[in-house]
Amino acid sequence: MHWWRVAALCASLAAGVAQAQERFSIFAGSPPDAVARMVQLAELGNGDHVVDLGSGDGRIVFAALEAHAGVRGWGVDLDPKLVHGANAEAQKRGLAERVHFLQQNAFDADLSKADVIFMWLWPELMYMLRAKILREARPGTRVITNIWDLGSWKPDYIDETPLPVNLWRVPAKVGGYWNWTLPLGGLNRNYAAVFEQHFQQLEGVVRSVDRRGIFSNPELHGTHISFALEMTLDGKGLTRHRFSGTVDGDRINGTVRVVRLVQGEETGERLELPWQATRSTTSAYFETTGLALR
Repeated sequence: MHWWRVAALCASLAAGVAQAQERFSIFAGSPPDAVARMVQLAELGNGDHVVDLGSGDGRIVFAALEAHAGVRGWGVDLDPKLVHGANAEAQKRGLAERVHFLQQNAFDADLSKADVIFMWLWPELMYMLRAKILREARPGTRVITNIWDLGSWKPDYIDETPLPVNLWRVPAKVGGYWNWTLPLGGLNRNYAAVFEQHFQQLEGVVRSVDRRGIFSNPELHGTHISFALEMTLDGKGLTRHRFSGTVDGDRINGTVRVVRLVQGEETGERLELPWQATRSTTSAYFETTGLALR
């Protein structure tokens, strides 16, 4: 079915199914070109598990498995005829050992083991599934949709030709308080950071002793985090830090590159140190600062 016919079908049916969108999305198969682009955007690898929420005749899952021999998958759909037909097609294609289809509501699907989540459902239904995905899917899980997006959770990447195919990576939960220590200039220097998070968008501030700074260029892609900091440290002067690491629950493990700045230019020895941050329920960032001026 051409995309414009699919769009026309969706528009004509929208009014009649509006009240049912919490539990049902009428099947209209994704065009072959869109399926191929969705699978390509997934960047599948050995051991990946894919799921299609609203799998219909199974075409997206089949395309993923046929594109990469190391992939396994499943699909969920409310229509028993589509589920039966998809399982029969899996047998016909010799894929039955790597894929299965379930008659199940998308809101009841287990997303905890998925590496890739495919969706092409009514926009409101996908929006309602957003909260489930963010709650249940592991950080780094790729979410791929055809045409429609997920509201204020902006895609990490959009393939716009001819119609949008969208990619998100479920962001690690970074918002809150984090502490770490760095050995610099013969001293162990403590840092107390506060991150604010809106999906993959981050802002942050930090304190070391009685100085405070703002993180610049913070980025969060799934579990990978990076940001920079310029702060004056006793005995070191104005210093630039560049942090890069992987979020693993209540820890971040990575490295930090540290260099002194003179008139905005990096100068002197460039240090690369291991960096490990730990989440905390309290933060020294808010402790009394005092009246001393720097």
